[in-house]
Amino acid sequence: MDTYPIEIEIPDIRLYADGTDGIPYVHTFDSGLPGPHVMINSITHGNEVCGAIIVKELLDLDIRPERGRLTLAFANVDAFNNFHADTPDDSRFVDQDLNRVWTTEILDDLSLDSSELRRARMMRPVIDTIDFLLDLHSMHERSDPLIIAGPLDKGVSLGREMGAPATIIRDAGHSDGRRLRDYGDFGDPDSPKNATLVECGQHWEASVLSVARDCTARFLRSSGIIDDANIPAGWLQSASRTTRVVSVTDAVVAESMDFEFAAPYTGLETFEAAGEIIGWSNGKPVKTPYPNCVLVMPSLRQLMPGVTVVRLGQLEESVT
Repeated sequence: MDTYPIEIEIPDIRLYADGTDGIPYVHTFDSGLPGPHVMINSITHGNEVCGAIIVKELLDLDIRPERGRLTLAFANVDAFNNFHADTPDDSRFVDQDLNRVWTTEILDDLSLDSSELRRARMMRPVIDTIDFLLDLHSMHERSDPLIIAGPLDKGVSLGREMGAPATIIRDAGHSDGRRLRDYGDFGDPDSPKNATLVECGQHWEASVLSVARDCTARFLRSSGIIDDANIPAGWLQSASRTTRVVSVTDAVVAESMDFEFAAPYTGLETFEAAGEIIGWSNGKPVKTPYPNCVLVMPSLRQLMPGVTVVRLGQLEESVT
């Protein structure tokens, strides 16, 4: 499988190693005035470098909250430090996926250990204080950007308030572990705390940065901790007047290494009829379960038994 070209510069984040509150690579700034605690998190996966570029730019620009608090974080630094241009997919994580460990049961069970668990436990005291979280990600394949809103109405509402990216994915996460965006009160429908995850585009394509800057600016604006006049110049982009919500209903999980797609899908392909073949697993056809089925983030780059290779969704609504 071919590797996409690396069109962006991998940032040097060592200047920000010390962090604040004794947590390396995590920086919190307090305005001294009432307001929410807002977090922009990057490199949950070490090869998804656009977030690290945006967090570094915010730090370099001395962006500070005008009310409330702002935390800027580089998460899986150990994986990021393993990044090599010739094998860029190999630095997604060190021992396990950092975006699959976010339950109190796992974090509290000290018999479990990994590089990612140690980092999650280190960051947890700050994350437990966050009111609004933006987790910046990117995708294996070249695709339109997505807001991953989680299963709750409040997540979809935050996506609509941001207004871009235009496609909002309502989903319950992954069977192999809980994401940061669903952790704790973020996943509680009765809590005012809220989180969003944005897939900004293919990991290393140049356009991923304009998407990441735009959604970061929109998130900061919606949080209310920074006035529009102090959002970095040029970050906000024009947005589509229409957003659409796609509700994930099914996950296609590889049973073995014998899985292939019927075409070189990249995501958001829509199939009008039920029963259309989208791939084969162990020689058996994988078919769309209903009309107007949308493919969400298809990829074989991390193919192994038990890994989700594509999720299937229904168009819930469009809002203008």
